[in-house]
Amino acid sequence: MQLVENYITAWNATDAAARRALVEDVFAPDAAYTDPLAAVAGRDQIDGLIQTVQTQFPGLEFRLVGPVDAHHDLVRFTWELGPRDGEAVVVGFDVAVIADDRIARVHGFLDKVPA
Repeated sequence: MQLVENYITAWNATDAAARRALVEDVFAPDAAYTDPLAAVAGRDQIDGLIQTVQTQFPGLEFRLVGPVDAHHDLVRFTWELGPRDGEAVVVGFDVAVIADDRIARVHGFLDKVPA
């Protein structure tokens, strides 16, 4: 699903202007993102969260793992964060609500986190 691929690309975009363009393309204006470590709303806060994660995990990349499962206005997928050719440091899955071809809400879950 292209929207999910663009979502992952946004999390990997280190150029601020490119990342912001992706955030605006992927997320609804009033989108919300929640996981065990963060709860933000709106494109500005989502963009800021992505930048914060990139600062915490420099040089690591997000990648999809396995298939994207979708029905109605919902999509779920597993992702991992790690070095390009190495073992994942963080593994999780997201459930997103889609509205008007954009992500309106993300519910994130973390399966593996660093100690």
